[in-house]
Amino acid sequence: MVRYDAKEWWKNLTNFYKSYVLQRLFRYVMITGLMTLVLCFLVIDLLQWEVRLNSGFFSLLGIVLSILLVFRTNTAYDRWWEGRKHWGALVNNCRNLAVMLHAILPEDHRESRLYFAKHIANFCFALKEHLRQGVKLEELIHLHPEEISVYKSKTHLPNYIALQIFQRAQQLYKAGLFSDSDMINLKPQMESLLDILGACERIKKTPIPFSYNVYIKVFILAYCLILPFGLIEEFHYYTVPLVMFVFFAMGGVELIGEEIEDPFGLDCNDLPTGNIAQTIKNNIHEIMCLYSEVGEDQKEKLYEKVF
Repeated sequence: MVRYDAKEWWKNLTNFYKSYVLQRLFRYVMITGLMTLVLCFLVIDLLQWEVRLNSGFFSLLGIVLSILLVFRTNTAYDRWWEGRKHWGALVNNCRNLAVMLHAILPEDHRESRLYFAKHIANFCFALKEHLRQGVKLEELIHLHPEEISVYKSKTHLPNYIALQIFQRAQQLYKAGLFSDSDMINLKPQMESLLDILGACERIKKTPIPFSYNVYIKVFILAYCLILPFGLIEEFHYYTVPLVMFVFFAMGGVELIGEEIEDPFGLDCNDLPTGNIAQTIKNNIHEIMCLYSEVGEDQKEKLYEKVF
């Protein structure tokens, strides 16, 4: 996720061109400009057609296209914001779970504290990569060789880690360390891990319908290809930069929506899930007084498409 100061007007503008979305958009704008230039040459110099379309036609199409783009952007941002809310809830629930476990466990049960802290942190690290391209075992903490072999055999590792957390709580309950009321209080916090997992998977696996996505792109392209016929007679070759600017405005909105609709990846504007997972790990170990396990945040990996 790109971090910036909203008050730094000019500084933000000077860094605007570094955006991966803008780099893609500039390429599309140049292609659109080249196509418009060829069309202007054919109409003005080669064929010498007298072409003029009523401006009201483009105004009507522009209104329809604007409504579609507003809906597209709002839908994409809703997905981005919903993902952020779920990861915020994950932070709170993991802290609550750690506080409750630390208060319930006897003071001399450091091994149980280490177990829960390790698996809660690993659940967050596994969830982060599960929502991308698959879990990276090297990012999980304190894995033993036998655990690595077991984890490699699991197709849904966050599910399995959540199961391990619940199983350990059940073992402590049967051993008499947790009371009935303790388990009743712990159960919602442990269940929330899978609830958040399922909600994030729903966002990840339910993109904007394909037909709707393609239709907007085709509409924008068709609008910008027809637009020169309404501008050539009055603006001649100045039609080229005008059409390029219109495509820049409309195509940019579409590309921004396309980027943020999947908020869990490594695009410039995706959520900093890696930093959030590292924060959860540090907070949990601190709550459970495992200070030797608290480390600095990992280097953020969310800038790989910002050049």
